[in-house]
Amino acid sequence: MQFFELINDWLWTYLMVGVLLGAALFFTIYTRGVQFRMIPQMVKLLFNSGKSHENPLDPTPKKKTISSFQAFTVSIAGRVGTGNIAGVAIAITIGGPGAVFWMWMVALLGGANAFVESTLAQVFKVRETFAFRGGPAYYILKGLKKRWWAMIFAVLITITFGLANNTVQINTIAAATRNAFGFDPFITGIVTTIIVSFIIWGGIKRISRVSEIIVPVMALAYIGVATYIIIANIRLFPNVIALIIENAFGWGPALGGGVGSAILLGVKRGLFSNEAGEGSTPNVAATAEVSHPVKQGLIQALGVYTDTILICSATAFIILCTGMFDSGLTGVELTQASLEAQIGPVAKWFVAVAVYLFAFTTIIANYYYSETNLEFINKSKSLLTMFRISMIVLLLVGSVASLDFVWVFSDISMGLMTLCNIIAILCLGKVALKCLNDYNRQLREGKDPQFTWKNLPEYKDDLKDSWPSE
Repeated sequence: MQFFELINDWLWTYLMVGVLLGAALFFTIYTRGVQFRMIPQMVKLLFNSGKSHENPLDPTPKKKTISSFQAFTVSIAGRVGTGNIAGVAIAITIGGPGAVFWMWMVALLGGANAFVESTLAQVFKVRETFAFRGGPAYYILKGLKKRWWAMIFAVLITITFGLANNTVQINTIAAATRNAFGFDPFITGIVTTIIVSFIIWGGIKRISRVSEIIVPVMALAYIGVATYIIIANIRLFPNVIALIIENAFGWGPALGGGVGSAILLGVKRGLFSNEAGEGSTPNVAATAEVSHPVKQGLIQALGVYTDTILICSATAFIILCTGMFDSGLTGVELTQASLEAQIGPVAKWFVAVAVYLFAFTTIIANYYYSETNLEFINKSKSLLTMFRISMIVLLLVGSVASLDFVWVFSDISMGLMTLCNIIAILCLGKVALKCLNDYNRQLREGKDPQFTWKNLPEYKDDLKDSWPSE
């Protein structure tokens, strides 16, 4: 365990914080703050994206791809999980209230990373019979012509999400249900894996249908409860904001591990939660049928705000309004205790259900990320079956595993995967910018932006099967 902690500390302390924030700042400047200035366009696109479109290149046009909104909800399902409830509590416990500020910074700047990676995923997606596939492995191969690099990423994301991250999700599910209902963690693991198995064998269509139902309902319910707590404690709200800001820069009394710890934990947990630049959400962003890659890039950037600015902040305010962050509790137990102090014993049940549904949808989204990359590595059906069985076994193990080991292992694999993707999108950023300029030009001309492979003639052979010529 000490060996893994040493690797994790080095990776995040000396490498990932600088790389992640550096790339986010670069893309913010490079795109002239696309994640800020185009928020109205993001919202408009989201509300106009509920229906899937005919694929003009599909030989069987009666078959539908998933809609842009469905792709958004699947990506939110992947983002909104234990990081929003347990991860925020851990960050505040170890790094102090200031960690929340750095989560916000990761989200605000990281929206640019999310835009670039999801736009690239759309540009370089591949067409299958009834759907699209894509993601970092695909744009590394097609855009950079580096198969070895693409294979490394595909292996890393399969390990990170299909195995490591899913053990985090099931571990928190088991802890929350045990704390609220006294359920045996292993029994919880068995029941959950049975339901997960049914859904993942139904493919992306079944995954997207489940996500578009569960995610919006639970997100709104959770935000609603947090809003009630803020209103009930409105006199404390200015003090909570001041506490976050003071501890983020070390201006106030030391709470948690100091400024360095606040930054480290805020960035780490922020990335774990919103996944901007990580290379995960582009895998589902590529599946949507849109007329221009930038449309899905903008929608996925909005997902970062939904996750961190809304849901992570909701958890932070629940904990900080009660002042229980130094009570000795951590993880989901701290969130449950803080909420219980505000609304009574029913809080444990509410948090347990919220954790279960958030983490459950994350598990099935994580599975799809892994499936997409296994398809890239090898199209063998037997390999996919072996992976599904391995994931199910690890879900059972994760339900009773040590919390510390699960989080450390997930942090290491996530850091390596993120590093691999960040370098790739920095190399291909000019492609995303060219698409953005074309999109804005068409908007100024009063058009609904349309993309063709002729927009990027240098990649004609890689794009002509997925994008029309006019």
